Amino acid sequence: MSIIAQHGDTFIILACLFGFFMAWGVGANDVANAMGTSVGSRAITIKQAIVIAVIFEFLGAWLAGGEVTQTIRKGIIDPAMLENDPQLLVYGMLASLLAAATWLLIASMKGWPVSTTHSIVGAIVGFALAGLGMEAIGWAKVGQIAASWVVSPLLAGTIAFTLFKSVQHLIFEARDPFAAAKRYVPFYILLVGFAVAMVTLTKGLKHVGLDLGFGASLLVSILFGVGVMLLGVQMEKRVKAGSRQADHFGFTGVERVFGVLMLFTACAMAFAHGSNDVANAVGPLAAVISVVYSDGVIDATALVPWWVLVLGGGGIVVGLVTYGHKVIATVGTGITELTPSRGFAATLAAAVTVVLASGTGLPISTTHTLVGAVLGVGLARGMAALNLRVIGTIAMSWLITLPAGAALSISFFFMFKGMFG
Repeated sequence: MSIIAQHGDTFIILACLFGFFMAWGVGANDVANAMGTSVGSRAITIKQAIVIAVIFEFLGAWLAGGEVTQTIRKGIIDPAMLENDPQLLVYGMLASLLAAATWLLIASMKGWPVSTTHSIVGAIVGFALAGLGMEAIGWAKVGQIAASWVVSPLLAGTIAFTLFKSVQHLIFEARDPFAAAKRYVPFYILLVGFAVAMVTLTKGLKHVGLDLGFGASLLVSILFGVGVMLLGVQMEKRVKAGSRQADHFGFTGVERVFGVLMLFTACAMAFAHGSNDVANAVGPLAAVISVVYSDGVIDATALVPWWVLVLGGGGIVVGLVTYGHKVIATVGTGITELTPSRGFAATLAAAVTVVLASGTGLPISTTHTLVGAVLGVGLARGMAALNLRVIGTIAMSWLITLPAGAALSISFFFMFKGMFG
């Protein structure tokens, strides 16, 4: 107990620094994934992507980021194993943050779109193995998280495939695709607004003092969706039909209408990403703060202070602004050729999958989800539309992430144990 009392302030300062560094890595790598489809389809510019991400990542992290944070912190390690040595949890969480952030820095420099969730879970498992032994790890929880890494790209890919097929059938195969786009796109915008509002209201706003029932949340979400749809209709009115393009899908005007829609899906994806992935940065940070404030008592259900979510949201924003452009280039153009209509299907599918996961507290990988969604859109056009070499490189970087996070975490854990123990 004396180690925590003696070095408590140092632990909190280090946790805040490493938490911010980790959030920076999330911004530099994962947010770039989230905005890659919008930029790659040329629906928005890199500058617009950064502005959208700055606002909506922060709002997602602050308003809806509380739920997932619990899963990362609890569940993976058995708290009972640490009751006599709470300082080991502090060393481990500091090591996990520093290890995952270091790996994300390396991956971002290379332009690899890796999973921040993989990084932090691998790091936590690594420290627990080294410091506590096999029996300290909640393998059932780790298995559940690992399963979500397979389920999320499959789910997102299926939703994206279905969405894109519906767009092809309703709009591109219509006698007048431009008129059909103007008719049906508002309903897709309604879906975007409703999905984001519903998950935020049902799961995310408890820590800011607003806890509506399911019925009230449903009503507010529908109204919000309608409001967003009306805004979209006003923006659509400015779009004029163009001449037939070389692309066999037809009119430039149709893709311009989807360009309007991509603004909304980009906002939804940024919000969804902030709500799910802020946990990777602030979960371990919140654990350290909880242990220090309670003088070494390990409470699995400690509340996340509001300023921790703000710190995480701020770090994500700084990472995107300073270094995000590298990974945006990889995801936006590498996997398959994107147009606004294809990018819309991929982004909306990924956003819906992420907000559902965030609502249920499952820390899925946004990277896996988005790549799965882009693959789903590519498959809707046939295997020839996919760049298999780029997909192979991405898969390789995913495989390296878990062991890299674990190995770095083990070495940092022993470093902190030596310094403070």
